[in-house]
Amino acid sequence: MVNAPPSQFKRFDVDQKLAELSIATKIKLLGGKDFWCFEDSPEDGIPAVRTSDGPNGVRGRNFFNGVPSSCFPSGTGLAASFDRAMMRRVGEALGDECRAKSAHVLLGPTINIQRSPLGGRGFESYSEDPLLSGLLAAEYVNGVQSKGVAACIKHFVANDQEFERFSSDSVVSQRALREIYLEPFRLAVKHSSPKSFMTSYNRLNGTHCSEHKELLDGILRGEWGWNGLVCSDWTGVVSVDESIKAGLDVEMPGPPVMRGKPVNRALGAGKLTLEDIDDRARNVLELVNHAIDSGIPFYAGEDKVDTPELRALLREAAANATVLLKNDMNLLPLDASSIKGKRIAVVGLNAKVAFPSGGGSASLAPSWLVSALDGVTEAAEEFGATVEYTAGVAAFRYVPLLDPYLTHPTTGKQGALIEFRNGKPDEQWFKSADVPKSSKPDWSTDTNTSLCFMIDGVPWSKLDKHVRSRYVATFTPDQSGKWTFGLGSIGWSQLFLDGKPIVENVESYAPGELFFNMGSQERRGEIEVVAGQSYQLELHGYVDPASLGASPFTFSSSFRIGAFPTVEPEAARKEAADLAANCDVAIVVVGTNPDWESEGFDRKTMKLPGDSDELVRAVLAANPSTVVVNQSGTPVEFPWVKEASTVVQTFFGGNELGHGIADVLFGKVNPSGKLPLTFPVRLEDNPAYHSFGLTSETPGKVVYGEGIYTGYRHYDRLQVAPAFPFGHGLSYTTFKLSSLSTSPVSDDGDLTVSFEVQNAGKLDGAEVAQVYIAAPADGSRITSPRKELKAFEKVALRAGETKKVEVKLSREAFSYWNERYSKWVAPKGEYEVLVSTSSADKDIKLRGPVSLPTEIRWSGL
Repeated sequence: MVNAPPSQFKRFDVDQKLAELSIATKIKLLGGKDFWCFEDSPEDGIPAVRTSDGPNGVRGRNFFNGVPSSCFPSGTGLAASFDRAMMRRVGEALGDECRAKSAHVLLGPTINIQRSPLGGRGFESYSEDPLLSGLLAAEYVNGVQSKGVAACIKHFVANDQEFERFSSDSVVSQRALREIYLEPFRLAVKHSSPKSFMTSYNRLNGTHCSEHKELLDGILRGEWGWNGLVCSDWTGVVSVDESIKAGLDVEMPGPPVMRGKPVNRALGAGKLTLEDIDDRARNVLELVNHAIDSGIPFYAGEDKVDTPELRALLREAAANATVLLKNDMNLLPLDASSIKGKRIAVVGLNAKVAFPSGGGSASLAPSWLVSALDGVTEAAEEFGATVEYTAGVAAFRYVPLLDPYLTHPTTGKQGALIEFRNGKPDEQWFKSADVPKSSKPDWSTDTNTSLCFMIDGVPWSKLDKHVRSRYVATFTPDQSGKWTFGLGSIGWSQLFLDGKPIVENVESYAPGELFFNMGSQERRGEIEVVAGQSYQLELHGYVDPASLGASPFTFSSSFRIGAFPTVEPEAARKEAADLAANCDVAIVVVGTNPDWESEGFDRKTMKLPGDSDELVRAVLAANPSTVVVNQSGTPVEFPWVKEASTVVQTFFGGNELGHGIADVLFGKVNPSGKLPLTFPVRLEDNPAYHSFGLTSETPGKVVYGEGIYTGYRHYDRLQVAPAFPFGHGLSYTTFKLSSLSTSPVSDDGDLTVSFEVQNAGKLDGAEVAQVYIAAPADGSRITSPRKELKAFEKVALRAGETKKVEVKLSREAFSYWNERYSKWVAPKGEYEVLVSTSSADKDIKLRGPVSLPTEIRWSGL
């Protein structure tokens, strides 16, 4: 932990401080100081509040060369737990890490609704269902804020795609906005009261969310009665007086573009008043007081957290992010009695390379990492089995990073050396690896990665406008033969191995989607190498500052270097099938990774990458005793699912993803995860298929034509069977639900539902009982979903144990948003309580009628 000296800053009276501050200082406080900090005024006793990404870890101040951090499972992985108590503990752990990183505000959780499986940031959010999203978010926030750290809930609101994300207009009916997209935020405010909100980039019904007065002032602060700070998403402010009057307190990052001098001009023109400035500055000062009260030091260093308790929680969370979809042959669990002395084939790129998170703002440098192959090998050896591995497929979008094969050229430790030299490159810079000995670097640093997104971590202000970068490391392959090298960069770059050019990204440079769409497409080259032999790897880079255009970021060349043994598809697939045929059990691990699921772009298809489907079919044909493990942040298609007896879905699982997967496969953990998203059979079945991203029929607008029928509501409505329904997840034991009883519904809409859950199997386990409400079917109510999730309870039971579960519902369970009255309305009538183990009708275990005696209208929380 960072040793925090006694704070020089003391809590103050906000109104008194406002009266003391000059107008210039108040205006200054409405913009960021730098990339991660709010503005300060130390002479006035106001320190700089530090923020950090979020949401599944605490990166700290730097994308590049940051202090390693704990990476928890992605949002969809955490939501698969359906476990509010675990979410609280995850929030507490993130709060501890914020304190270690000297961060006062954590930029999370993300609770946007996944309209489409293709959303680039879908993995960051929790669920297609607003109730599950909102209640889990509340526990996350409560955990984070119990440590004195302010949570910043995001992105407010309808930020559901990456295509044209800065300008796209989300056209949403008021009913859908209230019941689906705003509802997670309302529930989070009701059950946790986050200290801050972040607005989204997009427009909402014609107005950017950062200047949407009805959204910020009308609903959030007015109707919901929330008091806190609203900041923009980074570079998400597009107006001066409009955003201030709407209720946006701080423009991030700093230095600001729309605050500062433009605010002075708006004041002079009478578009803003001093009261407008005070309204915004007051919220900044309140958050400053909260930061002072936290005891987290200001302007301090960063450290990481690594305790046995944290490791155990990360492993628990990874296991809970794993969902057993099929187990028709009871092949799982692979316990000692079934696999001792057996051979296990492990196949797939996603087995060997660990992908703890999706890409973009959620990414970070994990403090340690366990791959699926590591976890499976460790568990198999413990049970007396042996593991053999082959890749089987090259299903990567970008060649996997070089990190495991690199050592520093002088220290011999893992990593590399980066040097920066002022001045434009001469004609030899990209042709030769030789750098004149007299050419000393103007600045240099060490790094432990070949992913160098140098948006920060480099003192650009101390370097010239034109800077050349040189990256040097020793590369030692673990396999002989032909290797494929990949290179992508911001600006031109050339890669050399032992002085020989192997990948050129100068003449062939073409814009791509790397580095938040500021980088190039990846270029590749091949070379023969010998296992165990050391090679000098060197990269030369340069970016012309003029080529960055209107980018808000200041940095020189950034780059990404990858290398992997070259995979010939047919030969690799045959090798995988042969290995599977000669082993007792096969585990094939396929899926996506941060190259496919990331901030900045949406997926183009729901299909697995490359020849993954062909690989799965080949292994299944070779060995029926095959476990298919898919790792993705959001749904993919399973065209081979009928051929597979055993299918496991695991989401991006954080540091301990490999142990989490292995714990489930080998029965150390009885799976209890449930799908927080519907997995369609095909992309065309999803409700947003005709109105998402590039498929939107109206340029610049995305019409939410499905209305309230998102996720399982859509599949229920059309009676379209998905591949796997929302809420689905199997166990190694069996459960029985019985003895449903309901209290009379009060005039206020309160209802108590009780039932019993029995573990009727031979193993301890946990079941998630899901309580849905079906609206009256007599036509007395406006068209509504066939059923909606209104409560859930995760029940842990020993083998043979029975527990009574009691769930309390309120008027919210019977309400819909009435656009005529602009209120929630719960119509009088006959409803039905459904207790189920998924959203599928076949999984409804208990039914019971309830009667709401009188109509209720209400608003607010």
